[in-house]
Amino acid sequence: MKKSLKIVGISLGSLILLAFGIQGFLLQGTPCQRLSPRNYQSKIEYSSIPTILIPGWGGNTTTYNKMIKYYQQKNIAQKVLTIWVAPNGQIWTEGNFNGQKNALIQVLFAWNYNVTYHPQVKQLTLVLKYLQQHYHVQKMNVVAHSYGGTEFIHAYMGSKYLQHHIRLNKLVFLGVPVEESLNDQLRYRYHLISKSTDKNFQELFLQMKEWQLNYPIKIYNLMGSEEEDKKTDGSVPHIQSEMLKSLIKTHSSIEYHQKIYPKTTHFQLHHRTVIIKQIANILWGKGSNE
Repeated sequence: MKKSLKIVGISLGSLILLAFGIQGFLLQGTPCQRLSPRNYQSKIEYSSIPTILIPGWGGNTTTYNKMIKYYQQKNIAQKVLTIWVAPNGQIWTEGNFNGQKNALIQVLFAWNYNVTYHPQVKQLTLVLKYLQQHYHVQKMNVVAHSYGGTEFIHAYMGSKYLQHHIRLNKLVFLGVPVEESLNDQLRYRYHLISKSTDKNFQELFLQMKEWQLNYPIKIYNLMGSEEEDKKTDGSVPHIQSEMLKSLIKTHSSIEYHQKIYPKTTHFQLHHRTVIIKQIANILWGKGSNE
């Protein structure tokens, strides 16, 4: 009996160590590659506004690994900083941001497998405050996938501090649900606000109305369609992303763009080269809105 228990204990211990090892590998962050001015591209605008990359539920280094490597290989942008945040709010970093051109800042959650996204909202709020206080970030672009975008909206709209100290420039949402009670058979209509039973969405709606926005923002809502004529990317129904239009309706200074990519799954939204190129054009393309 004791021998059996010992074997079970060793097996469990080995599995736990293996799990920690895998998690550590997935959270190592994408390597940085410095961008040289002599390699600047003529069609790219080089800006000191950093871009924050936020993964979704269970997202890790692999979420934006291909995107970051593509931008660095093409001399479009440069990864300069990785910022990790633990469930207890502890933050640690690798790299530095000091105004480098087209800087990419990769956010990684040490644990983002919770049944709700609310723990990550609190952690992301701390990360954004940290970026403002330690790196003097006063304006940012954001690329967020899935719940990463949901968490960002709740973090920013739920913090007067962030609204006061950090201006938003361009937001690129990839399959981001903002309302989760409506089904995928519905087409977007503003009156669906009254049909929503999502308390998180209702809270956001009130926060957006109270937001004292006095500067321009561009939002790009990119969605996938798993199959032809399907109103979902396989994970997030289009209507749950499109309800973002209802939230921003009261702010005339927000410029909204929306695009649906056919035959594109939820995962492929951050992995397809055509979308990666489109995001680069959105963030840094000269004379282009889309």
